[in-house]
Parts: sequence; C-alpha cells; structure tokens
Amino acid sequence: MKKDLAHHQPSESDLYAAFLMLETPEEVKAFLADLCTPTEIAAFADRWHAARLLHQGLSQRDVASRTGIALATVTRVARFLSRGNGGYLSIIKRGAKPNAAV
Repeated sequence: MKKDLAHHQPSESDLYAAFLMLETPEEVKAFLADLCTPTEIAAFADRWHAARLLHQGLSQRDVASRTGIALATVTRVARFLSRGNGGYLSIIKRGAKPNAAV
C-alpha cells in the first residue's frame, strides 16, 4: 500500500524548521548523527562534494574518477545543479567552504 504523502507534509515542515534552529557546526553534526545513518551522511557529503566540484567546472567524468563517487550520482547532482530547485547553488553562492572544522 502506498503511503499518503500529504500526511507527511507537517513532518517535513517540522524537519526544515529543526534545521533552521541549528546554530553551530557541532549541533548540525550531532543532529545529523541522530537523524541519519553513517551511510546516509556519507551519501550527502558525496553529493555536496560533487556539486562544488561541478560548479568549479570539472566534468562529470572527472568528478567521478577523482572522487570515487559513482558517475550516476554525479550525473544526478549535475542535473539538480543546473535544473533543480536552486538548493545547491544557494549555498555555493554564499561561499560555503570545503572541509569546515566540526
């Protein structure tokens, strides 16, 4: 049976609001560690790394070969980077720096 997606809307809004309450990198790290599996966090980190490299002008194949991130994942990131909701670009344009200390 398929879940009613409308039922999840308030939960998603609550999740977004929870992210906005986080104030430090340590709080973000702790929240994500409680919320996600280590594999999910690693997948998020890979996508974010790929987005920044693609934005710097590297080709999809270069990103995949240099990082070990699957080409299918890099391709998905590239698609959202160019035609997505602007989420990646909004943070990239704010000057997010790689390897921030946490």
